[in-house]
Amino acid sequence: MKEYVIYPLVIGANETDQGIMTYLRGYGKRIWIPIYAFLIKGAKEVILVDTGLEQFVVPEHVGREYGLKIQEFEEALGDHGLRPEDVDIIIHTHLHNDHCENDPKCTGAKIIVQKAEYDFFLNPHPLDHRYYSDILDGLNVELVEGDVNLMDGIDLIFSPGHTPGGQSVAVNTAGGKAIITGFCCNGLNFPADGPSVPSGVHTDALAAYDSAKKIREMADIIVPLHEIAVGKAGRIPAA
Repeated sequence: MKEYVIYPLVIGANETDQGIMTYLRGYGKRIWIPIYAFLIKGAKEVILVDTGLEQFVVPEHVGREYGLKIQEFEEALGDHGLRPEDVDIIIHTHLHNDHCENDPKCTGAKIIVQKAEYDFFLNPHPLDHRYYSDILDGLNVELVEGDVNLMDGIDLIFSPGHTPGGQSVAVNTAGGKAIITGFCCNGLNFPADGPSVPSGVHTDALAAYDSAKKIREMADIIVPLHEIAVGKAGRIPAA
């Protein structure tokens, strides 16, 4: 099976509460979470998982304190000799704005989204304000349903709960199967001494728990969507 390397690009960061990540745990603890676009290298196509924030303001000390290189989208791609228009495929974990704001810059990309997520994106519930329903206008969106083999060594795994149509991305690497979670979480969602913890924000808590459990059982390497250690490592698997 083909092997790939994943490079987490830090395209912004947000200050939030740990309880936003972990359901019924950690409330009152303020944290910074990195916003990632994941560059997958090893295919003939240029593949991104999510595209991060378009505009953000992060205090300079945050990057230094947490060992993160926080960059604008174009700058982060430039470090790999790429431009937004070079991106061939964008796989979306979900369509909250912090995961897709740079999509319009990737003019040649096919954007792969779960149908359940896209349907909700077009008509979101009023309680969920993080969907910007015009951001994908005029772009090349391809809908999938359920678990899908994208190509040799890369699989899409339906993992709803945080949102109705979250999808995780399983990538075969030299270190085993690395799975980028399709739901917002950090390392505390996967404690070594207990069961998986669902996302603190969700549309279905039971489905969110089942998805976290499913991904944990499938993965050799878990890549939580907002885990600081992922950005500090710089690549998956580590060099």
